[in-house]
Amino acid sequence: MSRLSLTYASCKYDRMEALRSGEVAVEGIDLNVMFFPSGRQIFDRMVGGLEFDASELSTSEFISLMGHGDSPFVAIPVFPSRVFRHGYIFVNKRSGIRTPRDLEGRRVGLPLYTQTASIWVRGHLMHQFGVNIDTIRWVQGAVETGGTHGNPHALPLLRPVEIEQNRTGRPLAELLARGEIDAYLGSRKPPTFGTNPDVLRLLPNYRALERELYQRDRIFPIMHLVAIRRTLYEKEPWIANSLYTAFVESKRIARARLRYAGSLAAMLPWLQDEIEEIDEVFSGDAFPYGVEPNRPTLQALVQYMVEQHFIPRPIPVEELFVPLPGASGT
Repeated sequence: MSRLSLTYASCKYDRMEALRSGEVAVEGIDLNVMFFPSGRQIFDRMVGGLEFDASELSTSEFISLMGHGDSPFVAIPVFPSRVFRHGYIFVNKRSGIRTPRDLEGRRVGLPLYTQTASIWVRGHLMHQFGVNIDTIRWVQGAVETGGTHGNPHALPLLRPVEIEQNRTGRPLAELLARGEIDAYLGSRKPPTFGTNPDVLRLLPNYRALERELYQRDRIFPIMHLVAIRRTLYEKEPWIANSLYTAFVESKRIARARLRYAGSLAAMLPWLQDEIEEIDEVFSGDAFPYGVEPNRPTLQALVQYMVEQHFIPRPIPVEELFVPLPGASGT
């Protein structure tokens, strides 16, 4: 049987490098791995035009499509990107915001209301800090440049939310530094943080809060999953297991390289010390694939999306992914 030629779009991660280089072969598939500078570029092209056979995809966009029915994608439980988000809330110190509850009634910037990172932060604010996010006025736009953050194909929310588009022509980072918005949250640090003394983290003890979240609730926020075009999967369902097996092997190689102590795999002087701490907290693997080890995180995200009016009802975690033999957790 001839091998199937497929495309896969991803950001540049160590856990994907062995697939891109060809060190890991995908059974029955010639996989053309394409790296992009940002996830937003991939998502806009995948959701807007189905440009790739498979790709990294925003988890919240995928769940929204599923929740509205007739999604053009299926998913496998591979999670290329996950990031704790307590450290991504910034305030202008002249705003008088000292605690999360002080965000109520304020103008808060974000790249996209529908962005997975934004959903996670709002969920944390609600559940950990008792913030009434319905009182916040959201200002949406790019943080580093004027205009919008990509060209998303967002589905309508199930209930209206007060969102205004930033039309000043200036980036949200500048508006925050000038005090024209009171706070900012999102997927990246504003460039004015560290250069403007008025821009501060709301939660300077963010790392302790994130560790507490994981140790108490087993939540390590998932940003992206791997999606496959539904029409392709329905025609060739075997590809899901082939891809999953290859992603697992590629991650295994990356973890082994990271742990080689003869030379450092990344420009982090205390990399090996960090790995030892991370292994202790995460029982040896901070980036597990499969459903079971990620169940608390996925259930929390689904809950947040119901509460924030993205989907009408919770979706069982098992229904988010196609069935795979032996994929309970790797």
